[in-house]
Amino acid sequence: MRIGVHKVAMANPSDVSGLERLIDSGAVDPREIVALIGKTEGNGGANDFTRGFATLSFSLALARHLAISAEEVGRRIAFVWSGGTEGVLSPHATIFTRSAAEAPVNGEKRLALGIAVTRDLAPEEVGTMAEVRLVADAVRSAQAEAAITDPRDVHYVQVKGPLLTPAAVADADRRGATLVTRDPNGSKPYARGATALGVALALGEVDEAALDDTVIAQRMDLYSSVANTSAGGELRNCEILVFGNSDQAGGDLRIGHAVLRDIVDAEAVHMAARDAAGDPAVQPQIDRIQAIFAKAEAPANGLLRGRRTTMLSDADIHYERHARAALGAVLTSVTGDSAIFISGGTEHQCRPGEAPIAVIVKL
Repeated sequence: MRIGVHKVAMANPSDVSGLERLIDSGAVDPREIVALIGKTEGNGGANDFTRGFATLSFSLALARHLAISAEEVGRRIAFVWSGGTEGVLSPHATIFTRSAAEAPVNGEKRLALGIAVTRDLAPEEVGTMAEVRLVADAVRSAQAEAAITDPRDVHYVQVKGPLLTPAAVADADRRGATLVTRDPNGSKPYARGATALGVALALGEVDEAALDDTVIAQRMDLYSSVANTSAGGELRNCEILVFGNSDQAGGDLRIGHAVLRDIVDAEAVHMAARDAAGDPAVQPQIDRIQAIFAKAEAPANGLLRGRRTTMLSDADIHYERHARAALGAVLTSVTGDSAIFISGGTEHQCRPGEAPIAVIVKL
């Protein structure tokens, strides 16, 4: 396989002009598009409708090119949107294509991508071990599709799953089902945490014997270093994208990852780029970075390198929005490109106060 990475700007959540230009110019064959990961200018909360709006807009555009229905586009292509472009972050979409290609010689590994989806979850399964196990199975399936045999070659697992909308809460009430919480926005930590633990379980980062419903969004010493998970009201199932390097993949792209020690850790970009190069002594030029995917987290206890912040105590602006804005500025200062995928909330995604970052580079 050969994975293509194409980033396009968006003037609003319904702007598909960048995609249209790629197709019209012949740079992208719409039949080869398998996934899209992007940022919209919504609030990132339970009522952020820009994500569903963007999915519908891109689905309708691709339906015309593929001569299929928008619903079929949704079954054929994985759409992952994160709301919230605070600060300098720029709304954009990164489009992934997958085509046939000869594998590189001498066992060299290149960027590979596998995709899987779970069945629809019942509201009472969101944020529970049922979701953990479903995601773990899907991660294993996507890893196999990507021809990645060694979990150490997996550098980024993007999961988007459902949160508990008011309608989902009402449905559970009618059936007498017990939920992890009745608060839609409060369900995000459980949803993100369960999917992250599913990644950790699949990749051998945690032992299943250590997991049960009580640890989700509570035991933060259990985590994945490569999971990047989000939750939204526009989904009922979980979509899983596994990115790594495989000796069965061709092309000139590789992916690597690192851990952000905090939201001002600019060096993590260089560490991830070196990891992608496959040689710690090689530092790829910044202009060879094709895409960055990161999580943003408020500093533990509100202290950033010994200085107090108000991120966790601000009653007006949620800490996730503070964190996205801060990290976006730091990463943009390194790359000069503010079209970066940064989502908030790091439950079971690295140690508390830390966060994952993945970088795709062109060799």
